[in-house]
Amino acid sequence: MELFKNTNIDFLGKKWPFIIASLVLTAAGMASLVMKGGPEYGIDFKGGALMYVRFNTEPPLDKIRAALSAKLGEVSVQQITGRPEVQVETKITNETDLNSNRQLIEDTLRATFSTNDGKLDLNNASSTQLADRMRDPLLRAGVSISEQQLEDMIKGILAKRDSQSGLLSSIDELSSVKDVTPAVITALKQECSLGPFHILKTEVVGPKIGRDLQNKAILATLYALGGMLVYIAFRFEWIYGVAAVIAVFHDTIMTIGLFSLFHKQIDLTVVAALLTLVGYSMNDTIVIFDRIRENLHIVRREKFENIVNLSVNQTLSRTALTSGLTFLTALSLWLFGGQVLNGFAFALVVGILVGTYSSVFIAAPILVFWQNFVASRKPPAAAAPAKEPASRKVAR
Repeated sequence: MELFKNTNIDFLGKKWPFIIASLVLTAAGMASLVMKGGPEYGIDFKGGALMYVRFNTEPPLDKIRAALSAKLGEVSVQQITGRPEVQVETKITNETDLNSNRQLIEDTLRATFSTNDGKLDLNNASSTQLADRMRDPLLRAGVSISEQQLEDMIKGILAKRDSQSGLLSSIDELSSVKDVTPAVITALKQECSLGPFHILKTEVVGPKIGRDLQNKAILATLYALGGMLVYIAFRFEWIYGVAAVIAVFHDTIMTIGLFSLFHKQIDLTVVAALLTLVGYSMNDTIVIFDRIRENLHIVRREKFENIVNLSVNQTLSRTALTSGLTFLTALSLWLFGGQVLNGFAFALVVGILVGTYSSVFIAAPILVFWQNFVASRKPPAAAAPAKEPASRKVAR
């Protein structure tokens, strides 16, 4: 399938606006990184405790931030766009403080938003906590239930709660759960209350593990670039490998710079996206280079710049189809994928755009610059001796 047939666009003639734009964006990104002291790493790389909390109403961010800051000091509280959920993140420098800080966040939220009536918060209770709390009250209420039945009933109660995003609005909603009789409902109302929030997920990463992951992520990216340089140098010529790696390095640096400019964190999912883009951009570049190599044997007498332009035009449909469809998929993931996938999808969206034009306006011009440089270094061909005029030959 071809979207464009017989195009004759002078891509190399339009290279300078794109090169200048790349230099400006890269410089802005690097300046932002320097001013911030480096990239803003996520919990995967710097360590700490991360908790996702869902509220039954619009979360009061100022109240949450004030309560947690009083207990933990520096803390980050951000609302997840379009949802009554907040992301609470704390920095931890001591491995032994990880679990205690996680518990402190949970206790502080409960003390701030739950009623201090001595009852168990059913919206945040674990199966063990609920079983321990309900065992004796059920016996006193005359509910005959075995230990296995109690365990199964509690599993059903928590499954019902989790099916409603972890938030029950009334204990009467549990009447549809197996083995939950009116007597059980009465006992639950006596022993449990419903807090206004539910802790969806907690992530805890030690600082040492974070540093190890950071180093391994950097090495993985460098190994990928080095391996591709060697591969392309063997498949084509060394200058092709250098051009491709410079273009991919440009894509990576620009994407990281845009993360800094837009105040986005870099975590393991973003590194996965960057490695994906390294391969994706390299594949685009190799397709164009392969066509250049073919055309060098077909139209030998053409100028090298014209051959490069011809090759880019011939692969234009393929580039538009693959990059365009992948971009639409990544864009949808960015817009509708939620907060957890936001960084990953943003890296894909930016990387696809940058990687596609870098294959055309960064890698290809590098080849042309090198060929022109090599040609300028060659000594001019010796002029052929002039033929002797026929009149002089006759005179002899």
